[in-house]
Amino acid sequence: MSDAVDSADKVLGRPASGGAGRGGNGAGRTLVGGLGAFGRQREATVLVVTVALLAYFGISYHSSFLSQVNAVDLLAELMAPIAIIAIGEVMLLICGEIDISVGFIYTFAPFVMYFAITDYHVPVPLAALLGLLTGVAAGWVNGFITVTLGVPSFIATIGTGFVLLGLALVVSRAEPLPVPSSWDSTGKWFAIPGNPWQWAPLVWTVVLVLIFHLVLTRTRWGLYTISAGGNLLGAREAGINVGRIKYGNFMLTGFLGALVGIQAAFYTSTVDPSAGGYTPMFYAVIAAVIGGTAMLGGSGTIIGAFLGAIVLATLTDGFDIAGISANPLSIIFGGAILIAMIANVQLTRLRQTGRTL
Repeated sequence: MSDAVDSADKVLGRPASGGAGRGGNGAGRTLVGGLGAFGRQREATVLVVTVALLAYFGISYHSSFLSQVNAVDLLAELMAPIAIIAIGEVMLLICGEIDISVGFIYTFAPFVMYFAITDYHVPVPLAALLGLLTGVAAGWVNGFITVTLGVPSFIATIGTGFVLLGLALVVSRAEPLPVPSSWDSTGKWFAIPGNPWQWAPLVWTVVLVLIFHLVLTRTRWGLYTISAGGNLLGAREAGINVGRIKYGNFMLTGFLGALVGIQAAFYTSTVDPSAGGYTPMFYAVIAAVIGGTAMLGGSGTIIGAFLGAIVLATLTDGFDIAGISANPLSIIFGGAILIAMIANVQLTRLRQTGRTL
């Protein structure tokens, strides 16, 4: 009987009887399937955490948290340096390496720029380029020690980091140096206070994230990077020049560290030997890991690291706005990081066993 009614409905152009029920079930299955597909994405967990944190602080402290001044602090000053360095760390972690020295490249590169201008009268744009190339050179040295000499990257980059820190302290005599306002015509492209140039670090971040997301997911370089970390022997047998991939990713990370250091120098109008160091490096690695990058190599995501940087910046900024004392802040901050990482690991295991929801 129902078949006849359905046939009549089709002839008359009406929705089939029982279609609502079947349509409802179909919609339900589509929704569940969509949620399942979302849950299987490596960035899903950190995206949910990011949205939840932004919503909480935005609702609880909307007058302060949602102000333009705070938006600059959150996105340009706090998030951008972490996210930019995290791009390089993601590429290195995926291919089975790490760069501990990148925070000291951040420290040293602005001094190269500064003394090139003040002592050798190099034009500011060219001096900034020299600073960036210093980061590339430091990355090459890290690659040489790690890939060619066979020293584990963790140890190699700790050593080069101390060398760079020592150089920065020696050339500066452990004192900060002022950046003249006359350099702002170049500095505005990196970061200087005031609209619209104060947003430059965020623009750099978004552009770099998009570029390297495409590099990682759509190019041979990204495929070879994943192969080098996921199956080193197989990658070599497939003819991939693993050493070249690792050299390139070390040099990329050095460039990004130098970029962030030069941005900070222009924004604060100071070249400071105490800037950089281990903190931005550790934050970048944490952002990469909570964003879904495997510490043992073979998988990772640039978008996830970007979201992880937003999480760390939001926690730092939100706790400050909430007026939490600096004494327990590290405890809360460390606990929040551990919870996020544990949640990410557990949900990754659920995704691997097909139990996303």
